[in-house]
Amino acid sequence: MRSFQEIHGRAVEEKGGEDALRELLPQAKTADELKAVPEHRYLAEMTRGIFRAGFVWRVVENKWDGFEAAFDGFDVVSCSMLADEDLERLAQDERIIRNAKKIQAVRNNANFIRKIREEHGSFGNFIAEWPDDDIVDLWGVLKKRGDRLGGNTGPMFLRFIGKDTFVLSDDVVKVLVDEGIVEKKPSSQKALKATQEAFNQWHAESGLPRCQISRVLAASVGAESHV
Repeated sequence: MRSFQEIHGRAVEEKGGEDALRELLPQAKTADELKAVPEHRYLAEMTRGIFRAGFVWRVVENKWDGFEAAFDGFDVVSCSMLADEDLERLAQDERIIRNAKKIQAVRNNANFIRKIREEHGSFGNFIAEWPDDDIVDLWGVLKKRGDRLGGNTGPMFLRFIGKDTFVLSDDVVKVLVDEGIVEKKPSSQKALKATQEAFNQWHAESGLPRCQISRVLAASVGAESHV
């Protein structure tokens, strides 16, 4: 496995300089900032990620004001108490993307957030206190206890809400394979742990948050991804 310095140097070359690369790097929130995020914003970002998955992101963004209105600003209690009749009505609501299973996921994830709140005081506490050096296990919790938060949707939710996480985009996976860390996109616990260990090692070497390391890896192969 190459040093992070070598990978970073390649990314600098691909992007035309240190300053150009730096402008692409995402920023992670501090633990206090994550705790301060209202729970309705966590639910909103989950929902945004779920509807983006397999769809044109621009369409989701163009309809987002409609989503906010249709789901009462993603108030967690209100969304958790949606009746089946409400879900059926929302599945006909032209303000949003009318995908019944993804609409139902809003209610399910609102209940997921409420359960986590009971266990940890708030959903923000839960996210903020999860150790960054074991982020793949947090992905597992989102997949197991949330709805439609598997695959890259859970990591993307964490990235956009500000939790320090890497994302297994095609370009990041290419680097992981080229470095001999995994043979293909990690899915088994063994491969995910190996990936986590590699990011932890690059973090120890560079001092950069893992979200920025992820972006540097993608940039090192010329990617234009924003994740």
